[in-house]
Amino acid sequence: MAMVGLFWFAEDGGVYIGAEPEENGRAVRLTRDGVQGLGGEQRGEWGWADVRSVVVRDVRIRSARRLVATAAVDIALSLAQMGGDMPGVFEVHVETVDGTTVELDAYMTAATGGYVQSEYDLSVALLDRIVDGTVDVGVLEEWGREHAVEGTRRREEREALLRTWAEGCAVRHRRGGYGP
Repeated sequence: MAMVGLFWFAEDGGVYIGAEPEENGRAVRLTRDGVQGLGGEQRGEWGWADVRSVVVRDVRIRSARRLVATAAVDIALSLAQMGGDMPGVFEVHVETVDGTTVELDAYMTAATGGYVQSEYDLSVALLDRIVDGTVDVGVLEEWGREHAVEGTRRREEREALLRTWAEGCAVRHRRGGYGP
């Protein structure tokens, strides 16, 4: 599995906003067909033709330096609590073309104390492009199938991927995958 900005990539090609769900945990999955709310009472599916916007709220933003310190503290607290608490939650609001807004929950990845502003901004830009139909989620699914096993890349590489995807430059590169 690999994290790139607000997105979590599973080896099976699953693309999630926030962390991949575990067992019955809540999650938001993006597919070629649309957005899926998973877990608990938030089960539902909305096709891209029916979605006007997808907005993330209450996402923890940290400076790069503070993120490292916060992540270390979060990991230590999680270990001390024997994993008793779930990682932080943020909201994903799906607005449909008829004006209905559905509020879904997504978990931050357990290893982060928040997101760096630049990765957050690039993630939001990519999400906007997915919603407006100028970026195909299939590109992200394929990248996940081919590269999630490699794990999360360094921040500079993650930002380069987000920038490439958000700019719609989904072309194959020498490394055999989409993006830089």
